[in-house]
Amino acid sequence: QLQLVVSGGGLVHAVGPVRLSCAVFGRTSSAYLMGWFRQAPGKEREFVATIHWSGGNTYYADFVKGRFTISRDRDNAKNKVYLQMNSQKAEDTALYYCAAASSFRGSGSSTDGYDYWGRGTQVTVSS
Repeated sequence: QLQLVVSGGGLVHAVGPVRLSCAVFGRTSSAYLMGWFRQAPGKEREFVATIHWSGGNTYYADFVKGRFTISRDRDNAKNKVYLQMNSQKAEDTALYYCAAASSFRGSGSSTDGYDYWGRGTQVTVSS
């Protein structure tokens, strides 16, 4: 069982980095993939980025490549996953979710591939 606690976000400017954090609690050794998703009003929840919990390999949605960076910190039992956002656009405004998968279930970019979800944090980009 894993619990995910998300922090960061709020009203942000288009210029300047923004970092979302996801603290992972519980049996962290069971985590396989950690992902970030987002959902804008009236839209489906969509994949943003994922990272292999132990190996650190990453994969991004095309619309955030070169702008967002996913990373994880497992040192000293910190057990956190981050989403660094740069060059934000108005269309990045959404509720951002952290998710964890305990095993690979065919796709790291589908919501079906994740077992645990944190509460979303709102990111509103203002120009």
